Amino acid sequence: MESVRISITAAISRSRFLAAGLLLAVCSLDLNSPAASAAGEPVPVPVRGSARMGMGVAAHDGQDGVPVDTRATHTEGVDVSSHQGNVAWSTLWNSGVRWAYAKATEGTYYKNPYHPQQYGGSYDVGMVRGAYHFATPDTTGGAAQADYFVDHGGGWSEDARTLPGALDIEWNPYGPSCYGKSRAAMITWIRDFLNRYKARTGRDAVIYTATSWWTECTGNYAGFGSTNPLWIARYASTVGTLPAGWSSYTMWQYTSSGPTVGDHDRFNGSADRLRTFSRG
Repeated sequence: MESVRISITAAISRSRFLAAGLLLAVCSLDLNSPAASAAGEPVPVPVRGSARMGMGVAAHDGQDGVPVDTRATHTEGVDVSSHQGNVAWSTLWNSGVRWAYAKATEGTYYKNPYHPQQYGGSYDVGMVRGAYHFATPDTTGGAAQADYFVDHGGGWSEDARTLPGALDIEWNPYGPSCYGKSRAAMITWIRDFLNRYKARTGRDAVIYTATSWWTECTGNYAGFGSTNPLWIARYASTVGTLPAGWSSYTMWQYTSSGPTVGDHDRFNGSADRLRTFSRG
């Protein structure tokens, strides 16, 4: 009987030891590490304002850095945000980059402090440039965010060097992918932004998105394809299936780890066609 009690006591001790070891391992796990992500552990929510184009593309919609089919005529571009800081635009120009988008705003609470250098510097070296807005449909309405964008660097001018503003609508880096909105509410929010931008600038804004997000959060709505140019995000050898309503893309973000700074993109056409597009 005494030997049974000793065996039970030893087993309990071993279980407590193993539990303590497991707890220590979990507590010491780096939540930013691939192991933490693979284990399904939560990762820190980024600081508001730090979102940038394609932030969720590699995680949600395919592999990054895949070589791209170069057979079609295209013109190389980049998109940048405060993540890149001050950009060496002459280096990018010498590498063959001919157009750029710089993040201007997010929600109605954030202005990119590097936007003047990025937006103006790309223009100064000869690029066609534009600005983009990172949408946060859970904070304020679409029209309010369009006004904020236009008022803080997202306007347009008919000078053959300025691209229409772009609405970056993709995975929410701060919470639920669809910002807590139903598909109908998301479509309304996007429409409100686009209508106000058109009223303020005279141009239809570019829509930047990924097919999988668009399908999930709008139900693959087809109503903007006839008016708003598509900037598709897909890190693969082809653009793949486009969202409903668009038969072709205007721009393609094909990687976030290109040979030079920023995400790399391709305009679907020659440099002359790019300038024609910029004029409207």
